[in-house]
Amino acid sequence: MELILSLFPELSERQRTCMVALEKLYAEWNACINVISRKDIENLYLHHVLHSLGIAKLLRFRPGTSVMDVGTGGGFPGIPLAILFPETHFLLIDGTSKKIAVCRAVAESLGLINVSCHHRRAEEETGEFDFVVSRAVLPLMPLASMIRKNIRGEQRNALPNGLICLKGGDLTAELRPFRNKAFVTDLSDYFPHPWFQTKKVLYLPLCGNKKHVKHVSSSNIGEEGVHKKRKSC
Repeated sequence: MELILSLFPELSERQRTCMVALEKLYAEWNACINVISRKDIENLYLHHVLHSLGIAKLLRFRPGTSVMDVGTGGGFPGIPLAILFPETHFLLIDGTSKKIAVCRAVAESLGLINVSCHHRRAEEETGEFDFVVSRAVLPLMPLASMIRKNIRGEQRNALPNGLICLKGGDLTAELRPFRNKAFVTDLSDYFPHPWFQTKKVLYLPLCGNKKHVKHVSSSNIGEEGVHKKRKSC
């Protein structure tokens, strides 16, 4: 928890209280429903909470943004991001009802009014969102094909709407079909802990069907984006 506070010093008192409360809430729920590996629950803040917040090093969601967390499991990355971005609405979906029950209970305990939780597969979701986020749910190609229908066309953030994934390891083969369309940020550039040496945030712009989105420029780089070149969707 200390590492999170040092890396996100802007957290309000309420946000800090919510972050601290996660440890007890997940420990209690994990004893009933195994949403986090029992061997890994001790690393809740490092491996799950801080990892989820890595998306904020790619993009700071603007107020009014809508985000869908696909295959959220126990609520990652959706719950930590909802704490960090209280004016962004998050829909958390998962195909396992027990996991969604945990997400809903945690969100309610924390008073996160910007979170909705549904027992639903991504194929079944018909809503439109500015961004879809995920954490090692599927390879990029099938995931992008599955959620493309859910990406809204109108842009409100510094980056065009699209898919943001937390990934690890060598992504060369996974990225090959997308050439220069997908972009990767190394979390080790932001989080000074050995566990993040192989952890990355992958961003894929996906144009909606109704309206054109703006071009991405190099001014979007860093905590507002990852682009090295000017690209359209």
